Amino acid sequence: MKAKIKPLGEKILIKRIEPEEKTPGGIVLPETAKEKPKQGKVIEVGEGKLLESGERIKSSLKKGDRVVFASYAGTEIKIDGEEYILMSQDDILAVLE
Repeated sequence: MKAKIKPLGEKILIKRIEPEEKTPGGIVLPETAKEKPKQGKVIEVGEGKLLESGERIKSSLKKGDRVVFASYAGTEIKIDGEEYILMSQDDILAVLE
């Protein structure tokens, strides 16, 4: 049985998109030279940000969006052997179209 996770509030669940193993020039990168990717796919979206007035602002993101996020954003978690990042919507810098 696969675990299901639903982010709370303005949190977003993201799966990293792994980078290419080679540079554009054809050089194969060793594991130690690779940076953690700063792009990912939105897996789940929380209900949105709750304002002091009690009003909730829905997220502008949706499942399946490809996003760019800050280098050290979010909390890495493992669910059923898969690695994900749980982060605030404010840590997402852009949506790739």
